[in-house]
Amino acid sequence: MGTQTPPEAVYLTFCTCPDTQTAQSLAQSLVSERLAACVNLVPGLVSVYRWQAKIETDTEVLLIIKTTERQVAALAARIETLHPYEVPEVISHPITTGNKHYLDWVRQCTANND
Repeated sequence: MGTQTPPEAVYLTFCTCPDTQTAQSLAQSLVSERLAACVNLVPGLVSVYRWQAKIETDTEVLLIIKTTERQVAALAARIETLHPYEVPEVISHPITTGNKHYLDWVRQCTANND
């Protein structure tokens, strides 16, 4: 009886954008480049943060990005290239439990077709 390799981990990555146009453009690029299976855009987010010694408050669009562990580094690098912020938020966290069929779909959508 052989051992079975566990499936690749699926991750949620969060990224904030300054507006809907930027968010949609970024989401489209990430999905079309197979760095993400799906990106949800959540408008109306209010962010309060410290930047250059000042407290700032801005309305932003939150991206909730579904990807795989293998794609996390490339996804972060691509966001940094395309994003207008000097320091874009890119936070990734593994999904520990979820619908097996959905997680398999994320893996399939982000697989390289070499």
